Amino acid sequence: MSIDFLGYQTTIANETTLSGVGVHSGSKVSITFLPADADSGVIFRRKLKNGDIHEIRAVVSNVAATELCTVLGDAAGASVATVEHLMAAFYAHEIDNVIVEIDGGEVPIMDGSAIVFIEALERSGVEILDSKRRYLRVVKPVRIESGSSWAEFVPYEGTRFEIDIHFDSTVIGHQSWKGDITADTFRSELARARTFGFMRDVEFLWASGHALGSSLENSVVISDDDKVINIEGLRFGNEFVRHKTLDAVGDLALAGAKFIGCYRSYRGGHKLNSLALRALLNDPAAYEVVETSHHREEDMRGGELVAISGPMFAPWIQ
Repeated sequence: MSIDFLGYQTTIANETTLSGVGVHSGSKVSITFLPADADSGVIFRRKLKNGDIHEIRAVVSNVAATELCTVLGDAAGASVATVEHLMAAFYAHEIDNVIVEIDGGEVPIMDGSAIVFIEALERSGVEILDSKRRYLRVVKPVRIESGSSWAEFVPYEGTRFEIDIHFDSTVIGHQSWKGDITADTFRSELARARTFGFMRDVEFLWASGHALGSSLENSVVISDDDKVINIEGLRFGNEFVRHKTLDAVGDLALAGAKFIGCYRSYRGGHKLNSLALRALLNDPAAYEVVETSHHREEDMRGGELVAISGPMFAPWIQ
C-alpha cells in the first residue's frame, strides 16, 4: 500500500519555551521543547520542587488517570496532567521525537485549544532525521463499548477520525466531525477548538481540586440556562465535537507511533480513547508495523509501506 506519509522520523529544529497556567491546578508553569534523537519519542522531563527530575515517556502504558484529562505518570509518583492538546499538536505537526521540559505538574492550558502549540512548533521548525518512521496499520476492526458509548478502529488507507458526541444540552446536542488528519486539516479545522464545560459543574470541580485555572479566556462555558456565556461566542458552529476530536488525536498519539486506519467513537472521552488504544495494541492480530521502502535520498513522502518484523519499537504495554 502506498500512502502520502512522511517516511522518516522528525524532531524540532530549534528550542522553544511557552508559559501559562494549568486549567485544573491554576498554577503557573513553563514548558520548553527540545530536539531529541530518533526513536526517543515524546519525553516529558518533569522537574519537581526538590530539584529531582523524572522522565516520563508519552505512551499509553504510562497513562495514570483519564477522569477529566489525560495524566501521564511514573512508578515513583511523578506525573504530568492535561497532555492531550500538546500531544495532538505533536501528532498533527508530524513531530516524532521531542523532549518537553516542564516545571509543574500540568501542561499549560493556553487558550484551551492546541493552536498556541501549533504556532510554537511552526516557529521551531522541523528537522528530518535519518531513521525510518514506523506506523501502526490497522488490519482488522477492534471495538469496545461502555454503556451507551463505544469506540472502534477499522482499516483505512490514511489516518481518519469520525467522532460523534451527544449531550443533553440544546447548545450542543448531537454533533459530528469526520475527516482525514493532515497537518493542514488539523490546523484549519481542529486546532482552534477550545475545551468546554458547564457552570453547573463548577462547584463540584472546585471542591475536588479541579478547574482552578479555568476561565472564559481558556474555556467555553455553558450557563445553567444552556447558553454559551463567552462574549465572543463559538469559533465554530460545532466547536464542541471539534474539540473532542482534538482530544482524541492527542490521546491516540500515546500509541508511540502514528497509525494508519480510521478511529470512530460515539460519546467518547479520554477514558474511552485510552481503553480503545489499549484494546488495539493488546491484539497483535489487529495491526501490523510498517515503514517506507524508500531510502533517505529518495522522495521523503509516499512510497510503498511494507510490513516489518522484529522487536516492538515502542513500550506500549507494561
